Amino acid sequence: MIPLSYAQRRMWFLHRLEGVSATYNIPLAMRLSGNLDRAALRLALTDVVERHESLRTVFPEVDGVPRQKVLSVSEAGVGLSVVPTTEEELAAGLADASAEGFDLANDLPLRVTLFVLSPTEHVLLLVLNHIAADGWSFAPLSRDVGEAYAARAKGQSPNWPELPVQYVDYTLWQQELLGDENDPESLISRQAAYWEKALAGIPEQLELPADRPRPAVGRLCRCRRPAHDRPDLHGRIVALAHECGASVFMVLQAGLAVLLKRLGAGSDIPLGSPIAGRTDEALDDLVGFFVNTLVLRTDVSGHPTFRELLARVRETDLAAYAHQDVPFEHLVEVLNPTRSLSHHPLFQVMLALQNTPQGAFALPGLDSRIEPVGTGTSRFDLFLNLRERTSPTGTPAGLEGFVEYSTDLFDQSTVTTLIERLTRVLEQAVARPDAPITRAELLSTDERHQLVAEWNATQRDVVLPRVLSEAFEAQVRKTPEAPAVVFETTELSYAELNERANRLARLLITHGAAPDRLVALAVPRSAQMIVAVLAVLKTGAAYLPLDVEYPAERLAFMVQDARPVLMLTTTAAAGHLPEDTPRLLLDDPAVTTALAELPATDIDPGERHSAVTPQSPAYVIYTSGSTGTPKGVIVTQESVTDLLSWAVTTFDDDRLTHVLAATSLSFDVSVFELFAPLVSGGTIEVVRDILALLGRNWTGSLISAVPSALAQVIAQPGLTVQARTVVLAGEALPTQTVTDIHNALPGTHITNIYGPTEATVYATMSGPLTGTHTHPHRPPHHQHPSLRPRRRTRPRTRGCGG
Repeated sequence: MIPLSYAQRRMWFLHRLEGVSATYNIPLAMRLSGNLDRAALRLALTDVVERHESLRTVFPEVDGVPRQKVLSVSEAGVGLSVVPTTEEELAAGLADASAEGFDLANDLPLRVTLFVLSPTEHVLLLVLNHIAADGWSFAPLSRDVGEAYAARAKGQSPNWPELPVQYVDYTLWQQELLGDENDPESLISRQAAYWEKALAGIPEQLELPADRPRPAVGRLCRCRRPAHDRPDLHGRIVALAHECGASVFMVLQAGLAVLLKRLGAGSDIPLGSPIAGRTDEALDDLVGFFVNTLVLRTDVSGHPTFRELLARVRETDLAAYAHQDVPFEHLVEVLNPTRSLSHHPLFQVMLALQNTPQGAFALPGLDSRIEPVGTGTSRFDLFLNLRERTSPTGTPAGLEGFVEYSTDLFDQSTVTTLIERLTRVLEQAVARPDAPITRAELLSTDERHQLVAEWNATQRDVVLPRVLSEAFEAQVRKTPEAPAVVFETTELSYAELNERANRLARLLITHGAAPDRLVALAVPRSAQMIVAVLAVLKTGAAYLPLDVEYPAERLAFMVQDARPVLMLTTTAAAGHLPEDTPRLLLDDPAVTTALAELPATDIDPGERHSAVTPQSPAYVIYTSGSTGTPKGVIVTQESVTDLLSWAVTTFDDDRLTHVLAATSLSFDVSVFELFAPLVSGGTIEVVRDILALLGRNWTGSLISAVPSALAQVIAQPGLTVQARTVVLAGEALPTQTVTDIHNALPGTHITNIYGPTEATVYATMSGPLTGTHTHPHRPPHHQHPSLRPRRRTRPRTRGCGG
């Protein structure tokens, strides 16, 4: 038995990795109109399988090593499945048959099905596994089927010349040509050395403008989207290619690289491209797997003109073509990139400009045309597969083809937009090849208007004072006796909360708290925590939450980085905090005595060291550090009051009357749940965390939470919670979580305010989800302002802390 070719080795490995699947199926469907001789067709298929050994080859393991085993025609047992169908059922039937996998150790790599729509209307489907054929193979395959059918219809055997070689001959010749990979002077070693240098430091994966995060294991689901360009653009592409000594493919490659760079993929764009691999004329008439894949690395760095970029592409591609013999499969072994089941190695985007002869079955007495069919799988994130059309006089008549894409990552609308933008880039490139690629306009007129005018229409009515402490004090004057804060058995009215905060603010001012400075807070969750937050804001300073459950190293970094003038904490919490910052202990008897002696009236502006403005910092929260060093994010007073103006307008129908405050101050979701009620007359009920809902009856107007945290709570049995509204933010909201909330809290209005738009989901008493829509009231910048992009800088660059 014969060893596998390099290309076949990878197909076999992937087959063993995935199991029986349709990932590497190649379907070809032909509609045949007229009187079909089924007996002649059966004999013709047998003739063709006898002619091409690759079509009767299986791939068993011998001592753990795969081998090619060529079967005799009688062993192969070529079959033709006949399936009656209708026009309505045809597409599904073709898809199902194309998606049926092959067991390479036992199944022939060719499966043929004849769909019968009427006595004179048939669709012939040939499905080949890639291990036995490539795109070029369809031309000799369809030609040979046609010639054999014509002969058998006359009662004769096909009279064709014997093929000079078979695929097993090519396999042995390839190994002889490439030589021993352990010999540094062999062709395979020399070419591999070139590729090691050419692809050194290649990106592991491109950052593409996907609609969804990449899954840990790609499902290889595929959709196709037609792609085509106008004849006039095709003609100008051809003209520019000739002018620059390049090819049409190189122009397309440069245009695609510009598009991906402008969409955030970086300046190092590796693209895959198939190359026929039939380097000898004796292989042209053979059905087999010869195609190789080249990795074409495009350097889009700097500000080159399109003409300059095309010169870079030309140089890279010509060098790649000169080293095309090393199989891609071997290249992967040599370079040994990080292997992942979620993406293709070395490249994730493939570009092909097909010049292979197209297969077309010419059967006597029958009209034939290609019937669209796919396997439902995709090997790449994006695969742009094009072909040049020419007019009868040979002039360019347009590019046509399709984009194949992974539905794990992309929606159809996104791929459609990508095609449109690539066309736009190419139009500008051929019109102004000497303009810098950074000036290429990706957006259509409508998209630019949407971005500049519609999405940027952030003007909103501000219904609150622009300084947070003033907004709270205005509400105190309206509802002084209303309950403001509840914590366990403690209840504070607005007047009581305000007075306590005023006294503490005056004490903080004597310890250095002032506008543009930071006061660190490490106060256990309680009514006293709310007093502390308001007190810091009343001084004009910004608060910096410190969670004592954080690692000591993180707390030390935050304090050293932000340099607060003071830590406001308690005796129990102080032991977990860095010691090199002055601290004020709220449970120190001396502090309690001092507070009792201070006035309880609102802070006069003259008492502060400087004025508080809407641009003054209100708080600083540090990022998680999951992508590097944690960074302090400064949020201004006006950003918070913009959020609160949106919130009290949006939730103006008593949904802020009794709000559960369960989120840590270290997450700015807490800003919404604490202050929206306190500037609109509602009550906040402080609990230690969201798990405090378990084992108790709770009824209120609104619960604000992170989806994963609330999901943990509602998964517990015996939950007795009622809330008019659940507001979710801070992370993506899975559909299953929405369903679970609906089941646990029937009748609750569920609002997601995370992301560029707020999708509002309604769960009603009478049944399951009734729909989703964009929330009619968007906060400034279309996002929860405490979640939108902000100035990310070290706090001290703003002068905080001194």
